[in-house]
Amino acid sequence: MAVMNMQHPLAFTFGILGNIISFMVYLAPVPTFIRILRKKSTEDFQSLPYLVALFSSMLWLYYAMLKNDEILLVTINSFGCVIETIYIAIYIAYATRESRVSTIKLLVSMNMGLFSLIILLTHFLASGSTRVKALGWLCVAFSVCVFAAPLNIVKQIIRTKSVEFMPFTLSFFLTLSAVVWFAYGLFIKDMCVALPNILGFVLGLLQMLLYGIYRNAEKKKMPAENLKSIVILSTLGASEVYPVDAQPDVSAAEHDQTEESKENEKSTDASHDDLQSNECAV
Repeated sequence: MAVMNMQHPLAFTFGILGNIISFMVYLAPVPTFIRILRKKSTEDFQSLPYLVALFSSMLWLYYAMLKNDEILLVTINSFGCVIETIYIAIYIAYATRESRVSTIKLLVSMNMGLFSLIILLTHFLASGSTRVKALGWLCVAFSVCVFAAPLNIVKQIIRTKSVEFMPFTLSFFLTLSAVVWFAYGLFIKDMCVALPNILGFVLGLLQMLLYGIYRNAEKKKMPAENLKSIVILSTLGASEVYPVDAQPDVSAAEHDQTEESKENEKSTDASHDDLQSNECAV
């Protein structure tokens, strides 16, 4: 039976906090999937964020199990594997044929094929502490690669001067989770857990800073399909990305249609007056 790492008395506290925050972040896409279930369509949403999140959870779960004393990493990443699998299953059920095929291909190649290859390589080419270190740094490398996701949302915010597709609450909890998991990594003296969350903390602060700058700025319009493709990074022990269920600016669109109708009415009235004038002249 695994014994929890208690090298520091605060390790357990930060581990529990990390589990609670991570649990809430894992549930962040629930509104998106409620919408999918109601409309029986995945619309323009992509499956990649959930596949990446599942792969990340699988990697960190394997790493935690190899260490034998990281029960708090095991619990949260086990939950992550379950919830992400549910998300992917719902997506496949309601996706178009093309999206369903591409999702299944990526699921088989990355989440099954690549992960199986990692298990085989670490099992046969390394042993003991070397295997744990190799897998740990692989997890770090994957997390850093995933951290490129916020660069997209930063670009969109600056270009549109709008933060409507970047919920402040979610960004705040992601930043908080980075602090908690970083502290947990330090207290258990595991740099593979601590290091990725340094970058996550910096990027989380950047997102909140941009929110403060642009929350009252004049917005530029963007097509709704572009907003739906934006991803937000989760700075957890298991890094993940989530699409934002952004809605188009309906009121603005209605306003534009109203103005256009008024202009058409004015031009019609003007033409009618000109016709009456011509009739009088005759």
